[in-house]
Amino acid sequence: MLVRDAMSTVILTVGPAHTLRQAAALMSARRVGAAVVLDPDAGGIGILTERDILNSVGLGQDPDREHVHAHTTTEVVFASPSWTLEEAARAMTHGGFRHLVVLDRDEPAGIVSVRDVIRCWAPAHRPAAAAAL
Repeated sequence: MLVRDAMSTVILTVGPAHTLRQAAALMSARRVGAAVVLDPDAGGIGILTERDILNSVGLGQDPDREHVHAHTTTEVVFASPSWTLEEAARAMTHGGFRHLVVLDRDEPAGIVSVRDVIRCWAPAHRPAAAAAL
């Protein structure tokens, strides 16, 4: 199975001037664990994850005063839609992160997460009664 088969194509994007609270609210509303940060002044495409927000709050920083640009990962590992899920899992394991921005022709095409990979690899859940038949 390929990354294009597992990735989410609905991408939440935020700007570097958003506060962490604004980004968290958008991520929560969309039920996503990461947002693509578009910042042409800082190299283009970055990523903000729930872990970045958690680390900031854990340090006692005010999410209403902290801006996304200060917490964005800019050294992003990008996946290709044609990667296998094994390649994506290997990249995430090697890098110690749970999300990959998927680029197609240098443009964000989606995000693939560990959860997406697991969903594709795990057998569909069946109720116990159906499994016994």
